[in-house]
Amino acid sequence: MTKHSFEAVVVGSGATGGMAALSLAQQGVRVLVIEAGPQQTSSEALGSEPLNTFKRIRGLISGENKIQAQHPGYWKSNPSLYINEKENQYFYPPENPFIWTQGRQLGGRSLTWGGITLRLSETDLKAASIDGYGPEWPINYLDLENYYSYIEKFLRVHGNKDNLDQLPNGNYLDSLPFTSTEDIFVKNLIDKLNYPVIHSRGFGPHDAKRDGPWPPSSSIGSSLKEALKTDKVQILTDHIVERIIINKISNQANGLIVIDRLKNERKKIDCKLIFLAASTIQSLKILLNSSREYQGNGLIDPSGKLGTCLMDHISTCRFFSIHNESIRANHNKHELTGAGSFFIPFGTKLDSDIEIDFIRGYGIWGAIDRFEPPAFFKSKPNTKTGFLIGHGEVLPYSDNKVTLSKKVDKWGIPIPHINCKWHENELKMVSHMNKTIEKCISISGAEMRPLQELIKAPFFKQISKQSIALQLGPPPPGYYIHEVGGAPMGTSEENSVLDKWNSLWRCKNVKVVDGACWPTSAWQSPTLTMMAITRRACLAALKNQPN
Repeated sequence: MTKHSFEAVVVGSGATGGMAALSLAQQGVRVLVIEAGPQQTSSEALGSEPLNTFKRIRGLISGENKIQAQHPGYWKSNPSLYINEKENQYFYPPENPFIWTQGRQLGGRSLTWGGITLRLSETDLKAASIDGYGPEWPINYLDLENYYSYIEKFLRVHGNKDNLDQLPNGNYLDSLPFTSTEDIFVKNLIDKLNYPVIHSRGFGPHDAKRDGPWPPSSSIGSSLKEALKTDKVQILTDHIVERIIINKISNQANGLIVIDRLKNERKKIDCKLIFLAASTIQSLKILLNSSREYQGNGLIDPSGKLGTCLMDHISTCRFFSIHNESIRANHNKHELTGAGSFFIPFGTKLDSDIEIDFIRGYGIWGAIDRFEPPAFFKSKPNTKTGFLIGHGEVLPYSDNKVTLSKKVDKWGIPIPHINCKWHENELKMVSHMNKTIEKCISISGAEMRPLQELIKAPFFKQISKQSIALQLGPPPPGYYIHEVGGAPMGTSEENSVLDKWNSLWRCKNVKVVDGACWPTSAWQSPTLTMMAITRRACLAALKNQPN
């Protein structure tokens, strides 16, 4: 099964799994990376048109991608990167729908990541000390700063040093230019509203000549690729991790039960150091199925918090058209990317002219003239099309949780049940977001209109009517694919599942490094911070870092 022995196992091969493999391998550790899905060539994974469009339609008709098709990324990426929902079930209460987007292939969801990279600030990590709600992180900004810088340089992230308290500067390549329409729009927001508008920070377009066949925003095109060059890393694909095995005497993990999903055979993998990086809900599923509740000699969670306080960013989206004589003749193509766009990073420094009756903060992502349909599909041909998407911090609520149902999937593993809903604080925040977005559009002389009115393509209205992203209310939790929480870090085993080095309190050789370890959600896109936390935890584990 493996070429040689290994010293650590990483479960998951996405953004955090790739960073874990790289961080460990750089220190000479022999690593086994377990991925539940297959290994593909870049052409298989990225696909091409028009085949991708045919597969999207098939996925909708068959019901294989009915839920995940709600996310715009489904219509941009190869739909094969989104899991077959019929074979991979989960449950939720009818009154509290949850959209769980999964990627089961080598590279995981990093292959569909939008690529926005924003640091958390000290205020985000210590928010509870300011407003008195919920837990603080057991780490501070300085604990992550060097890891942020390393990853930004390694990934070649674009951005500016904007000197904002709510959004720390990073280690960047030059920012990518705005479109001419964005230049005008952004200038209006800065001059007329004094809003903190910046070039979005993240990845530029994938250039195969420069980057190779894989986008650098994917683990296969960056961290995992470099990890494999060390010859310290082995990949085991098409194997699902069912649970962790605990030694009865030491109470530490000594192995994993995995399922060969092609042969439907179970086997044990012996291991002494485990890093869970399978994505938030998948890692929670493994931990819950490994717990004392399900296994006679399972994991112990003294806090009782395992699976609780699941969070995702609450979001709202508005489209608009903008007309300007100076841009009418501009027909250049501009790709929408993490760095090819703009950002209004308010954090908690919100527009106080609009009533603020909630705590925490949000940011707004926007772009114009980056997804223009042909003129004959536009209701107003001499305009450019733009969007503004707000996404805000969700508070940790104990009733937003992941549990395991009594039903099992095709491999005999309990199916997760996700009960998560927006509360009053989030709904008030969305109201503020919408008023701010409307203010931005109005002050710039643009016209806010539903996307289905801006585009008159055949069948578009019928499809858009079913899209929750195009409705007036906020999409349900999970939609933004920023889910975090459920196994939070903390200061003691009474108030958290993990210590500040990402270890289970009663089982120190199991580290949870993906979004599950977050005590609060903050408002920024989380992937960069997930990778920084992962690198910190991996390097500390090799130093036998004390608690």
